[in-house]
Amino acid sequence: MPADAPLDPTQYYLPAEWEPHEATWWSWPHSEDTWPHELAEVEKALALAVRALAPHEAVCIGTLDARHEKHVREVLDAAGVRGDVRFYPVPTDDAWARDHGAIFVKHRQTGARAATVWSFNAWGGKYAYEQDAQVGREMARLFGVPTIEGGIVLEGGSIEPNGAGALLTTKACLLHPNRNPGLSQSDIEGILHRFLGVDHVLWLGEGIEGDDTDGHVDDLTRFVSEDTVVTVVESDRADENYDALRHNLELLRTMTLKDGRALKVETLPMPRPVVTRGLRLPASYANFYVANGVVLLPVFDDPADAEAEATLARLFPTRQVVPIPCRDVIWGQGALHCLTQQVPA
Repeated sequence: MPADAPLDPTQYYLPAEWEPHEATWWSWPHSEDTWPHELAEVEKALALAVRALAPHEAVCIGTLDARHEKHVREVLDAAGVRGDVRFYPVPTDDAWARDHGAIFVKHRQTGARAATVWSFNAWGGKYAYEQDAQVGREMARLFGVPTIEGGIVLEGGSIEPNGAGALLTTKACLLHPNRNPGLSQSDIEGILHRFLGVDHVLWLGEGIEGDDTDGHVDDLTRFVSEDTVVTVVESDRADENYDALRHNLELLRTMTLKDGRALKVETLPMPRPVVTRGLRLPASYANFYVANGVVLLPVFDDPADAEAEATLARLFPTRQVVPIPCRDVIWGQGALHCLTQQVPA
């Protein structure tokens, strides 16, 4: 089918992240504005993530140009990366592929893939985004799949599917006036139903402190199976995140799937506050990435790292949980899930 052929989006669905991947896409970090003094350390950390991924699935890396590709190859070589790593000249303003990349869907009958492409406005116009806004269409072209235009502002980090019609999101983000003013909650649910095959939307409340996305769900709560979620909780009542995370936990415990089954709820701890140059950063163990054979877990040199790793190892018993040091990465206000986008098999 030609890449520009019109498709019926209602015949497609959004797979869960744990379903088989062909590849993981990265828009490789390059912005000194995002990581003023940490960029080299960020690249070293992400090279460890690529080293863990590459034996299990293709790793596709978008770079600025040939010079940038050469630099990234050197970083990966220094980390001992082996496996299927591919490079593509796809210039970006920043590295947050989860939000500016295509969101891939699959045909319900044939399994054929398509790339849903949404408007990207850098989380309400907070940063430059002219190049980022083109990445989704370029990914579709590179993978040879047709595009489906979603028509509204939507970021991948703001939605969390179970692959069976349910989707978690937050009112703080999807109903924020800097995204789609004039659209109601019902309007947005209708769009998610039409373009992502979602028939049951579960709405959480506020996000965590330091999150400049206005409350992305991938810092809060993630599906780990069709009927089970894991959500972060804060044990310190004096912490700024305590009330919001407690409220979200209470909401989850009342939620059911469309067929009436109660949602099963597991918990992850929060690390101690990560503060750099006076700024509270959105450090969260919920920003893990599920790939073929592995789960990449952001860790923060914190006593709770081990508990988070053990919890995910229990929830993903057939995958290896690989901790990736992210104290420098989180200065950019995102971590491993924010930096990746899966391409389903």
